[in-house]
Amino acid sequence: MLTVNIHEAKTQLSRLVDQASRGESFIIAKAGRPMVKVLPLDAGDESAVRRLGFMAGEIAVPDDFDHMGGEEVTALFEGGA
Repeated sequence: MLTVNIHEAKTQLSRLVDQASRGESFIIAKAGRPMVKVLPLDAGDESAVRRLGFMAGEIAVPDDFDHMGGEEVTALFEGGA
């Protein structure tokens, strides 16, 4: 992916926007450090991908979850199994 410094981006903004609209995303950097990523609007919103909590409300955790199987685990550690 093309990386341009902020000064170059200011002087060549029209060309860079045309490239981005054709699907050629680019990164604008300041002092060599990437600052923003420019991509076409129809590329989709990457931040819209939700991973954590995607099954909220679908799974029920029992109240005694922390103690489930405790007797068996204790027996295994104490040699009673």
